[in-house]
Amino acid sequence: MRHLRSGTLRFGTALAVAVAAAGTLAMAPAAAAVTPGTATVSFDCGAFGSGTATLTATQNGTAATISLATSAITSPIPIGANSVASTLTLTKNGSGTTTFTGSSNPAIPAGSQVSTGPLRGTVAAGDKLAATSLKVVVFGITATCNATSPQSPGPFVF
Repeated sequence: MRHLRSGTLRFGTALAVAVAAAGTLAMAPAAAAVTPGTATVSFDCGAFGSGTATLTATQNGTAATISLATSAITSPIPIGANSVASTLTLTKNGSGTTTFTGSSNPAIPAGSQVSTGPLRGTVAAGDKLAATSLKVVVFGITATCNATSPQSPGPFVF
């Protein structure tokens, strides 16, 4: 009988641990949704050109990423993967600013538009961010782009 109680105790303990783990998983925060997930903005990059950029935002807790592709800058020569350093500046809640940075990009063939990201930044619940400028550094050459239109649809809300 003693052996049976020990087996029952082990089963009961294992069951309690499984229930506690399931409860913890159910209470773990899920990845938050950013609205909108995708937006566009027009940029003027001076001598490097001008055009539209498509921005795609994601969020996981306070960590957020924005990836972008822009026709405002095209590459005259092939650019290797992970060789574009970018800084995206955004208005934060209508008054301040924040930046998202990174040096991740796919390989870019000559004559193609520049794509960069994910650019990483930190957000708080309810933050409203809208792109205002983009700085791209390739082969030591810096292109600074300024928004010429408001982000559409409106700001990203995290």
